[in-house]
Amino acid sequence: MKISGGCHCGAVYFTVSLPEPPVPALDCNCSICRRSGFLHVIVPHGEFSLERGEEALTSYRFGTGAAEHLFCRHCGVKGFYQPRSHPDSWSVNARCLDEPVALAIEAFNGRDWDEAKGRLDAGEQGG
Repeated sequence: MKISGGCHCGAVYFTVSLPEPPVPALDCNCSICRRSGFLHVIVPHGEFSLERGEEALTSYRFGTGAAEHLFCRHCGVKGFYQPRSHPDSWSVNARCLDEPVALAIEAFNGRDWDEAKGRLDAGEQGG
């Protein structure tokens, strides 16, 4: 299923290919996701296309610096970023998709990232 999305002002726009619903999503409680309301849909790099706005993106790194958080420099919205948990994929914010998608939401305990990532890799629920 192809769907588009982007930032609030429209400067950054992308297209993704998603599996048939319900689409797996992670609801993380780390410091940045909790504050921004980011709802993660993991999309392999090959299933993501940035249609416009590369020049509008600004980068922010914190903690280990492994994740690259990409924000629109005009409106401040983070529609997608490179997560450390999935280095071969983008994390797309389900709330930035143009159309609502049925999601299978799983909690991810980003406050205890190493343990949560281990549980995610092991296929356990509740991250």
